[in-house]
Amino acid sequence: MVRPDDWHLHVRDGEALQAVIGATAAQFARAIIMPNLKPPVTTTAQAQAYRARILAALPAGSDFQPLMTLYLTDATSAAQIREAKASGIVHGVKLYPAGATTNSDAGVSSIDKVTAALEAMQAVDLPLLVHGEVVDAAVDTFDREAVFIDRVLMPLRARFPALRVVFEHITTRQAAQYVTAVCREQVAAAPAGQPPALTLAATITPQHLLYNRNAIFSGGLRPHWYCLPILKREEHRLALLEAATSGLPAFFLGTDSAPHAAHLKEHAAGCAGCYSAPHALELYAAAFEGAGALARLEAFAGFHGPDFYRLPRNAGKVRLRRTSWTIPESLPFGGNQIVPLASGEVLAWQLAPGLEA
Repeated sequence: MVRPDDWHLHVRDGEALQAVIGATAAQFARAIIMPNLKPPVTTTAQAQAYRARILAALPAGSDFQPLMTLYLTDATSAAQIREAKASGIVHGVKLYPAGATTNSDAGVSSIDKVTAALEAMQAVDLPLLVHGEVVDAAVDTFDREAVFIDRVLMPLRARFPALRVVFEHITTRQAAQYVTAVCREQVAAAPAGQPPALTLAATITPQHLLYNRNAIFSGGLRPHWYCLPILKREEHRLALLEAATSGLPAFFLGTDSAPHAAHLKEHAAGCAGCYSAPHALELYAAAFEGAGALARLEAFAGFHGPDFYRLPRNAGKVRLRRTSWTIPESLPFGGNQIVPLASGEVLAWQLAPGLEA
């Protein structure tokens, strides 16, 4: 299959970056890098410096390319957006509702406060990447994504109809159906023989394709299955699987691999995030094969994302081979250990080393 890309990735910084970047580089050619460091990556200069640190941390000989993003805040200006676009290294701007997830305290408090930035993004065609949850304490955790669609996403897209939006790590039937409906409408509107001009897409993680919320509570509280947005009911998992395997160009691979040291996950207030980078493609293969749609994995992993971001598809190939192997119980993580998603489980596919012409 065509060498894939990861359109939603956390690699942290410092020792953590050194520990995890090689795993992604072994699986993917490029990745959209999340900007929620401490302090967050809010300027082009900071994105350039972070990119340099990522490149320096790569294994010798790696050609992996980090695709940088900026962290949207209430203070982000139109001039900052234009500078980001002109840089050629910034490929999106991330909207975190303030307090929604890890390191999101500096996020957007109200869409009205970022109108100038959004207008500039629409004008220069720089995509908005959204963590789609409301943070209203009156809304149940399991309902926050569905409420976000009605309260925030639909009004936002009505105000900025030409703005390209990625609804990241969708987790619900409502999100899958909304993106599907918009995609089908835009595909139908495309001139004959022309690719559709999509303005809405969605990434889907391996954990949300393979597991429902029972995984968090099976045999006890299992913190390594805890992520945000949280795993949902089985009906939602099935809707996501249907969307991912549909062949529609609005859905593509985004792992949201989010490394945290094991002791910070196994904690009274455990961190949100699943670390899937070392075996992400194999997890997706398991999900697609289980749905009888293995032939559609290549487009989901290697075609739809580049097409939406208006980047060339990768030329190289990778090979998944059928075999039986067990995901390690833990891996080194700087001076600590990290527990990968589905540790101890047996997978039926494994990525062969190296690239093919």
